[in-house]
This record gives sequence, structure tokens and C-alpha cells, in this order.
Amino acid sequence: MQLRIGNGIDFHRLETGIPFWLGGIQLEHTKGAVGHSDADTLLHAICDALLGAVSLGDIGTHFPDTDMKYKGIDSKVLLRRCYNLVKEKGYWIVNIDSTVCLQEPKLKPHIPKMKEAIAATLGISRDEISIKATTTEQMGFVGREEGVMAYATVLLTKH
Repeated sequence: MQLRIGNGIDFHRLETGIPFWLGGIQLEHTKGAVGHSDADTLLHAICDALLGAVSLGDIGTHFPDTDMKYKGIDSKVLLRRCYNLVKEKGYWIVNIDSTVCLQEPKLKPHIPKMKEAIAATLGISRDEISIKATTTEQMGFVGREEGVMAYATVLLTKH
């Protein structure tokens, strides 16, 4: 059995009047993440972790923000495509561990739905996905509610 590990990180600015997509679900909030796609910061971090684990670059390499066909795209589509690239190299997800840094809204009540959305997108069990949430204690751009940040680590196996 061969194992590979990858990590990803993503940031998006928050602005009022934009839908807020995170972890594959839409959250009720006065602000949303700004981006070329739906700006789902958590899914983008997972995409980068998957791609990095098998040395396929990053999400911007495969889905550039200069390409209009990705304008407003659902990040679940990008996540599924990234995982397909990983599977083409013969690897499968063992587990995903992630952390979202966000001051508001509180994410704990939404984590089960996020895990369900990610599991359904990837065709894996919710038990293989960990999503943690933290604030930055009102420090920095996250603490001032100017942005959202997510980290992800994936472990892959090749049989």
C-alpha cells in the first residue's frame, strides 16, 4: 500500500450582499465570499490538498479564474473533478481533516450538513471527513470579518 499526503489552504474576502457558500452548502449570513467561482473556501482548500498529494499543482492550474467557463461554478463540481484526477492516478481518499477560520457565523451547527455535502460529492463516508471551526479571537482579517480562511489535509492510498 502506498500513501500520499497533501495540504491545501484558501482565503476569500467577505462582502455584503453575496451568497455565502462554505463546505458545499449555502450559509445564512449578511456577507459572502468573493471569487470567480462560488468562492467556497473550504472546498477550494480540499481541492488543493487532493491535487498537491499527487503532484498535480493547484486549483488555479486546472480551473483558472481567467476562464469564463468557471465563472460562478459550483465548487462541488471542481471538487469532484479534482478527485477524478486523483483517482486517475490510482489513489483514493483515506481521510480529510480540515479547519475553517471564520469569526461569524458560528459553524458548529452547520458542520454535519457540510460533511454530508462533501461526502456525497466525493462518494466517501462522512466518517472520513473532519471539519473543525475556529475564530481568530477578533484578530487579523478573519477577526475583523473581512475574510474567511480554510486549511485541509488529505491522506490518500494506492492499492
